[in-house]
Amino acid sequence: MHRAAATRSLSASAKPRRRGLGLLLDDFELILLSLPSILWYLAFCYAPLFGLVIAFKNYKVAPGKGFLYSLFVRSKWVGFKNFEFLFKSPDVAIIFRNTIGYNLAFILIGLVLPVTLAILISQVHSSRLAKGCQTAMFLPHFLSWVVVSYFVYAFLATDRGLINSLLKSVGGETITWYQRPEYWPFILVFLNTWKTVGYSMVVYLASITGIDQSLYESAVIDGATKWQQVKGITLPMLRPIISILFIMNVGHIFSSDFGLFYHATRDSGSLSAVTQTIDVYVYKALMERSNYAYASASGLMQSVLGCVMIVASNYIVKRIDPESGFF
Repeated sequence: MHRAAATRSLSASAKPRRRGLGLLLDDFELILLSLPSILWYLAFCYAPLFGLVIAFKNYKVAPGKGFLYSLFVRSKWVGFKNFEFLFKSPDVAIIFRNTIGYNLAFILIGLVLPVTLAILISQVHSSRLAKGCQTAMFLPHFLSWVVVSYFVYAFLATDRGLINSLLKSVGGETITWYQRPEYWPFILVFLNTWKTVGYSMVVYLASITGIDQSLYESAVIDGATKWQQVKGITLPMLRPIISILFIMNVGHIFSSDFGLFYHATRDSGSLSAVTQTIDVYVYKALMERSNYAYASASGLMQSVLGCVMIVASNYIVKRIDPESGFF
């Protein structure tokens, strides 16, 4: 009898409590903890979506009347006319070639190099040396492109740049780097890799440290070499995170890092053939014409194309490996 009563009490306590208004005390505490993040996303991610209406209007500022009056009263609806300015440019082929071409190089290097570095650092036995390498590679991530541009100028300046000074010392001729576009595709790819590889490497390294070490111990007992361990354990375990980062990078294939292509090149007009991307072109158009509708239309187009690319790349990844994918 006592055992039956105890069983009934346990089963009663195991039943979920009624939620009342839909929130338990624990849920309410978690909501309070997440409230700053929720407010931040509402203020800076969702509320600005209202401004996408500018992309479909001939936006005119009404001094002293406020944003809503300028948008709904003074600005006329023009449909998709604002989207035409990007495709009517005589340099539209160069703009899309640079934007997509550089991003393809960034994606390829961003897949191979960070994974390789993460695997190599994970094999370093000295924890002090491994942390030093991580810090050295991760530090450029925190530097702005404005600061990086001064470092680049210190190396590439025509008169007192370090590289030209070395060329003079060995009897060579100086190079006017900021007027020679043939060098800059390699320089831009190198700068982007140098600045971003540390962040991706840390992400992959964190995933490697989370792999069950008993798998490696079993492989060692079976006589597997380091390469066989990497090929049979590390890379398969990294496949999900590699797929997710790949899909996210593909989603930015129609966008570019404005600081890299504008500040690092010091906006040199001689380099426009290799530095003119969608973001740089829109910025220059905005500065020349002060047309906010063009910038809004370009941003909306990039977002829509990026969303399409994410869905398409996720579909391809899921077809290749059903266990991977972003969603």
